[in-house]
Amino acid sequence: GAGVKPFTPEKAKEIVMSLQQPAVFCNMVDDWPALHWNTKYLSAVLDAKTIQFRIGLKTMDLVPQFETRCSYVEATLQEFLAWSCGQPSCLFGPFRCYEYAKYWAYADYKYIARLFEDKEEVFQDIKWSDFGFPGRSGKESTLWIGSEGANTPCHLDSYGCNLVLQVQGRKRWHLFPPGDTSFLYPTRIPYEESSIFSKVNVANPDLKRFPEFRNATAHVVTLSPGQVLLVPRHWWHYVEAIDPVTVSINSWIELDADHKARVEEAITRTLVCAIKSAENPSDADLWLNPTEVEATSHDINLQYLNSAVSAYFKCQKENVSEQTHPSS
Repeated sequence: GAGVKPFTPEKAKEIVMSLQQPAVFCNMVDDWPALHWNTKYLSAVLDAKTIQFRIGLKTMDLVPQFETRCSYVEATLQEFLAWSCGQPSCLFGPFRCYEYAKYWAYADYKYIARLFEDKEEVFQDIKWSDFGFPGRSGKESTLWIGSEGANTPCHLDSYGCNLVLQVQGRKRWHLFPPGDTSFLYPTRIPYEESSIFSKVNVANPDLKRFPEFRNATAHVVTLSPGQVLLVPRHWWHYVEAIDPVTVSINSWIELDADHKARVEEAITRTLVCAIKSAENPSDADLWLNPTEVEATSHDINLQYLNSAVSAYFKCQKENVSEQTHPSS
């Protein structure tokens, strides 16, 4: 019937926590106020607040446009909208050096809790409780605003699974299963960091350099406004904006398996940084993520390891307690 969601919160959570394939939820967020979060509305709410945009070339290169290869500008959403519409005022604004026809701009990974720290009431516009996560709102979510061509290089998220709501415009997702990892040429050994990137530009692959990529199987999804995409744990994804302006909201859902992974990766990080400290300084930083510039100290690595081990044992203890006292 009209207004009835296809899944109850309990069933939606069961799907999110158990499904091993990407899935698109339809008709689950029709009553969410966040569906009105287009760039015009957000510009009015944020007013003159500036946010950082990552700038990249629309020209398709064989090499991914990692964060360290991009330029950055600080601008208001009003200035971003003027630039994306080709208004003359942009000749003097923060985007003056970047012609819209040649460049894209992306305000990515913007934590809503920080962006709207003085307007906490907007957190409730996002209702992940409909997916079985009561209390999870905009406070635990991230905002993404981009122009046509804006993209995130192919990577996997080290922890959790991902729920992504498309608000404005469309985005194309290229998803690859965990079993394709060796075909995607990971940039490093996994260790305490939120993402592992692929060396391949999946939208324009260099098959001479990365011949095994031919064996990868892409699941391509075009996400439209009002739809929610589930990205299961450790699925690789390359994301590109295909409309003039796009807005997305996501939330990473923690999983019990993350605790063990954090311990393993914290140990690996400690070993990797120790090995790097003994390297010939002329060697390239092949151990590191393309978004990192230097190895962290031994003390910091041990702090990561201690925190990961503590969280792991706490989770194990809680699970045992629940099994002993199922009524609680």
